Amino acid sequence: MTSSAESKSDQTEDTSTLPKPPDPLRWWALLVVSLATFMTYLDTNIINVAIPTIQHSLHLTESGLEWIVSSYLLTLAGLLLAGGRLADAYGRRLLFMIGLVIFTLASLSSGLAGSGDILITSRAVQGVGAALLTPPALAILTATFTDAKERASAISIWVGSIAVALAVGPVTGGLISQHIHWGWIFLINVPIGAITMAVAVRTVRESRAADASRNLDVAGLVTSALTLFGVTYALIEGNDAGWSSPRIIAAFAVAAVAAVLFLVIENRVPNPMVDLRLFRIRHFTGGISTTIIWAFGSLAIYFFTSQYLQVVIGWSPSKSGLLFLPMAFALAVCAGVAPKVEGWIGGYRAVALGMVLVTIGMIMLMLHGQHASFAALAPSLVVLGAGMGVANVPMTNAVIDNTPEAQTGIASAVLNDAREMAGLLGIAVVGAVLRSSQSSALRTGSSPAQAFVDGYHNGILLSAILCGVGVVISYVLLRPGKNPVPAELT
Repeated sequence: MTSSAESKSDQTEDTSTLPKPPDPLRWWALLVVSLATFMTYLDTNIINVAIPTIQHSLHLTESGLEWIVSSYLLTLAGLLLAGGRLADAYGRRLLFMIGLVIFTLASLSSGLAGSGDILITSRAVQGVGAALLTPPALAILTATFTDAKERASAISIWVGSIAVALAVGPVTGGLISQHIHWGWIFLINVPIGAITMAVAVRTVRESRAADASRNLDVAGLVTSALTLFGVTYALIEGNDAGWSSPRIIAAFAVAAVAAVLFLVIENRVPNPMVDLRLFRIRHFTGGISTTIIWAFGSLAIYFFTSQYLQVVIGWSPSKSGLLFLPMAFALAVCAGVAPKVEGWIGGYRAVALGMVLVTIGMIMLMLHGQHASFAALAPSLVVLGAGMGVANVPMTNAVIDNTPEAQTGIASAVLNDAREMAGLLGIAVVGAVLRSSQSSALRTGSSPAQAFVDGYHNGILLSAILCGVGVVISYVLLRPGKNPVPAELT
């Protein structure tokens, strides 16, 4: 009798310790997350080519025109951390769905806007929606895909959706504004959003760690938002207003004071919005640091290469957009094989390899001047895209895999905010280098086209140097070894 009871007890224990079976709807959840991410990234760059058409249609001033782009970036970057914390506290599916509804309705309002004020307001609301749905998107993948190999594959597909959005954005924006009506660059999100919501309701499971407190750190929410709003505003407006103008100095001052208060608060409250002890985890810090360097260089080059193609070489917006298709294809393909590369050579070597390719791609871009052809430029962008694809997946894994489950939403928010802020900083700094070099070249008698090329090359050189530093940082900080999560975080 005793032996039989013990046997039954052992069987019960064995059953209870069996791993949880995979979610049968997990690939549908991946589709939902990828579609939503596709929309938010599409929205950041589809508008650039359509700007002149919008200005003419709505009779906007230059300032009003800039705020159509800036209002979206301002609310997105400013509220990402808040979105991540709310997702961890109240449920990632809940925040994802709320953000998706807000984003889709704001897209409808943007597409139907009949004035600049309505469009700017709608774009700001779009940014709020994106800030709420972006952090839980990656956290949903982490909670849904419990197998490490499957999770890496899911993240690579998710990265591929970003690549597709970056590729089709300029082309789609040019074709729509040229042949249909500019409003459709926003209205295109409405059917995508509706389909995504319909699938999400049935396939995305709610996830929230049992130990994720709902006691919100309101002071941390406010000070983090003020910090990010201030920095974002200053970076967006600095080049045009002048870095020494009173409002830019004031914006940086507000951001600095708020940042100090944020750090003090986060070190004292029992349930901080961002637990700063996460940064004691070497792989987490290494992944965030590499992301900042990668985004600083890559996104700035993406932005100024578009200008180079149109201003210097004289290509149409549609042709300029087409050049980025091979880059996006390389990014998507390499993101797909990145998990295998990570398995073969290790995550830290994969990230370092990706950063090496990005650096090489930038150097290749510097070899071209005023009369470059499509065929000559395409290999440079292919190498750039390949590097981004190889690096991005293991870089993301380094952050998410080393974050306690209760804080994956906020970790995703930190990762995305690091990418957004670094991209804005890269555009500001590389833009300042470009303009300074351009002015110097003009004073020495260079033609306007050659002066722009000189400035563009100097901006690329700065980005390439930083990405070279990123090779070292990723190789050192992401190396395997003892990297325990602090006991108080588990």
